[in-house]
Order: sequence, then structure tokens, then C-alpha cells
Amino acid sequence: MLKMKKVSETYDMRVFTDEGDYFGDVEESIITQNKIFGWRVKATRGSYLQKVLGNAKGVIVPHQLCKAIGDIVIISKNAIPSHSANDDDDEF
Repeated sequence: MLKMKKVSETYDMRVFTDEGDYFGDVEESIITQNKIFGWRVKATRGSYLQKVLGNAKGVIVPHQLCKAIGDIVIISKNAIPSHSANDDDDEF
């Protein structure tokens, strides 16, 4: 069953990836032409974004990468900022 939710109810909601990693918290929704374009997710203490971004405050996640919204927001792992090529070489 499809449930309707007000956009204002999503603020400060916790965001997780589809793999179960804590990503951050919803700070704001970006709406264009009466549609949700994306979500601004802030990097909070202990989140994956804080580890990857360092001093940056957050990222914008396109709404197409959002899989579900309920008590939490679940996004695709494709929304995770990629590491530089040097980081990938260190893993091998």
C-alpha cells in the first residue's frame, strides 16, 4: 500500500544506503516544477559522508537514487561519492 508523506516530515530523517551503511541526515528537499528533484543530505558525526568528505557539509542525492522513504530514507549505493583512483590501487 502506498503511503503519502509530507516533505516536511522527512527533515532530519536518517539516511542509509541499500547495503545498510549510515549515510547522513536529510537537511532539505530540492523541489522543481512541483516535483522532488533531490535531497540535500548533511554529513553528521559517525556517518559515512563525514569519513569521505572531511570538511564538506554534505551532498545532494538525486531523487532517482532514493529507493524508499518511511521511518528512514534508503538510497542506492550509487549515491556514495567515489574514492580517487589512488585509493582503489591501495586496496589491491
